[in-house]
Amino acid sequence: MSIQKTMKTLIASAVTAACLMSAGANALTLRLATDSGTQGSPAGNALEKWGKLIEEKSGGEIETRVFFQNELGGQQEVFDLHVAGDVDVMLNWPMTSYDKRIGVIYTPYMTLSWDEALEAYSPGGWVNNMLGGVYQDIGLKFFGPWPEGFNGVGSRGKYALNIKDADGLKVRTMTVFPAPQTMQALGYQTAAIDWGEVYTALQTGVVDGEAGNVIYWDYEYFRDSLDYYVQTKHFFMTGVLSMNLDAWESMTEEEQKIVQEAATEIMNDQFKAAKEQDDFYIAKAQEAGMKYFEPSDEQIREFARAARDKVWPLMDKEIGSEIMDVIRKNASEL
Repeated sequence: MSIQKTMKTLIASAVTAACLMSAGANALTLRLATDSGTQGSPAGNALEKWGKLIEEKSGGEIETRVFFQNELGGQQEVFDLHVAGDVDVMLNWPMTSYDKRIGVIYTPYMTLSWDEALEAYSPGGWVNNMLGGVYQDIGLKFFGPWPEGFNGVGSRGKYALNIKDADGLKVRTMTVFPAPQTMQALGYQTAAIDWGEVYTALQTGVVDGEAGNVIYWDYEYFRDSLDYYVQTKHFFMTGVLSMNLDAWESMTEEEQKIVQEAATEIMNDQFKAAKEQDDFYIAKAQEAGMKYFEPSDEQIREFARAARDKVWPLMDKEIGSEIMDVIRKNASEL
């Protein structure tokens, strides 16, 4: 490691530590962070509202400090802080570094419609129940999902509505399993790139597109680089509302009730707003010049069959057949 890189790492660590120490000055202060979402974004607004609700419901007895995307590091770094207890509360897009079973949230084509997805992810739903147990095992309290909608592929110069046409398109995927494997099953070449480096990768031509998000993210961050968006629906994208379990258990029952009620309100707000938000940004992207495509049911089923045939057996090995059997039993019919 070069001296320059070492100094950069030390400085970043010192800044992060200073931010967290400042936020933790009061005994009843909760540190809230999101790994994806700047101030003013839908995710940033949800996190900020969560903090305000906690303060209001506690009558000011609990104070909150909010940290937005990249203020404490990248996705993996902030999730590390969350598991370690340096970040108490999070709205995050799960990383699988601590438990590969978290990858269940990225199982391709579990659901094919909004109604099926919202039922599966809602409290008491079969996906929701699976995630709760996994989060507890890595030391996190799982409040529930923060749904965004079905994702797709943003690209420039070329787009694909079938597996054959995807040949030759290189797209960025999330670094977590099975994101790269899913896009390869759909015919694409892939590059697993951290979110903070996607813009540069698009600008320099390292990749031809981005294949990890609902259209909001491609419109908001990359509309000057992308020409097309195809809603392939390979993942139903959702953030997760969670809390460090040690921090949770250190609070009184009344404090726990306050944080839980605030989380439930944030989650319910998003369940009502998610489809409307997605439709809004589909329209905004088209107004900005991006061409939007929604594959036919037949084309979606072609994608789904390929992903299930090639990726689900890999997931048997990675996250276990017990979980995959639950998915096979409950997943949408093709």
